Amino acid sequence: MLAESNADGPIISCSSCKACCCRLEVMLMGDDDIPPELTEQDRWGGWVMARLDDGWCAALDRDTMLCTIYERRPMICSDYQVGDSDCIGERLLLTPAGMGSVGVAS
Repeated sequence: MLAESNADGPIISCSSCKACCCRLEVMLMGDDDIPPELTEQDRWGGWVMARLDDGWCAALDRDTMLCTIYERRPMICSDYQVGDSDCIGERLLLTPAGMGSVGVAS
């Protein structure tokens, strides 16, 4: 299984991931406190995190690949589990290194 720790492979943590999940659509929930300039309405009338023309989340710092609103990020982002099947799947789609062995930081 790709999510198990492996001494031969890279360790996944949010600080070393290169923000693969930041290309996913993030629906906002009622308690989310996101700066309005980082949000947009989707075609169904719901509110989501805005994405820039490059497809990455508007809150992502393009130089560091870290979230600029990490402490007040949406609930969906804070609930996203590093190293789970969704995380590994996004890494496989977006990074050549994602195809190698993967360990998860505890």
